[in-house]
Amino acid sequence: MSDREALKAELKKLSGKALQAKMDLHDLSEELPVNWGSIMTVAEKAYDAYAELERKSHDLKALENNQRG
Repeated sequence: MSDREALKAELKKLSGKALQAKMDLHDLSEELPVNWGSIMTVAEKAYDAYAELERKSHDLKALENNQRG
């Protein structure tokens, strides 16, 4: 498997993880004020998931640009 294919596979997994984190945050918001104490934990997981997804997306773009040039 090439580096590009590996990154794409990883991005697919990270995208699913980020989507789940988004849904968890959404579900929590609908249940408020129940479990309000977990807001920071759930939000941090969503933030971290999307930050990792963005980093890997940049890595893939950089790899693709390097392969072209």
